Amino acid sequence: MTTVATQPGPPGRLSSRVLLSLEPQYYGDWIFRIGLTVAAAVIPILLGLLVYQLYTGAELAIARFGVGFMTSSTWDPVAEKFGAAPLIFGTLLSAVLALVIAVPLSLGVAVYLTEFAPKIVRQPVAFLIGLLAAIPSVVYGLWGIFVLIPLLRTTVFPVLRKTLGFLPFFQGPIYGPSMLAAGIILAIMVMPYIMSVAREVLAAVPSSQREAALALGATRWEAVTSAVLPYARSGIIGAVILGLGRALGETMAVTMVIGNRHEIAASLFAPGYTMAAAIANEFSEAVGDLHLSALAYVALTLFLVTVVVNAGARLLIWRVVRGSGAGSGASL
Repeated sequence: MTTVATQPGPPGRLSSRVLLSLEPQYYGDWIFRIGLTVAAAVIPILLGLLVYQLYTGAELAIARFGVGFMTSSTWDPVAEKFGAAPLIFGTLLSAVLALVIAVPLSLGVAVYLTEFAPKIVRQPVAFLIGLLAAIPSVVYGLWGIFVLIPLLRTTVFPVLRKTLGFLPFFQGPIYGPSMLAAGIILAIMVMPYIMSVAREVLAAVPSSQREAALALGATRWEAVTSAVLPYARSGIIGAVILGLGRALGETMAVTMVIGNRHEIAASLFAPGYTMAAAIANEFSEAVGDLHLSALAYVALTLFLVTVVVNAGARLLIWRVVRGSGAGSGASL
């Protein structure tokens, strides 16, 4: 038996010298710790390499256009003038539209499944929701072209223009492929993610929260709104962040229904463009070095927008949890 001389130090922690002097069967713990450290270090390294590669590819456009690239609306490959303002606008607007539509529906379904639905209904519906998340985006795009856009063009958009035409968002000619169509298709795509996470978060709320509210005379609905939802608030916001990240980065389905027009329009009936759609449409056809660099600059901008939006959302979660005292046991 090998004798190990222990050194004074924090309890439960051994120095590398002591670990090396252990019996061979204890080497597994040391190898496991090293493996976890390496795996954790790979993530920031890959992130740094991604940023470096994007910056290297966009260096020519950055030197040519600078920060003005994000505020200019011109996109002319022939004249080698590029600006990403309509792309940034379209990406953010389509994601916001998707969340405005998807969050109330997703949260309503999650509350129904966890609080009101019979047990025989919960598992089949949850299984179907999971299947919706597994459908490829190109299938959603084809469904949007052949089913959603004709329905919107002939039925929904005329009704919206007739009833809400006094607003600038619902004015102008109806094309079919539009910013609103992209927002709807994105909402359908992010709903399964928000529903699934929100359902798990609500299911993790202790039964004592519901029972305490009911014991005080609250109805089932009052118990949900006054006890369950506030307890799971940070987790629900986390589910919304997951849906936001999915909406910001979606490419194929949006490309097929948004119309791909490089302009900023107030009307939701007008076609638009997103950063991911522009990269998918033009990268394989770009021939000039400046055009390729501009698309790399767009990719770098999309990365920065995603990081900023998600960091802001995480900050919101932190403030919500801090403001609620002990926080939520169901936080993500």
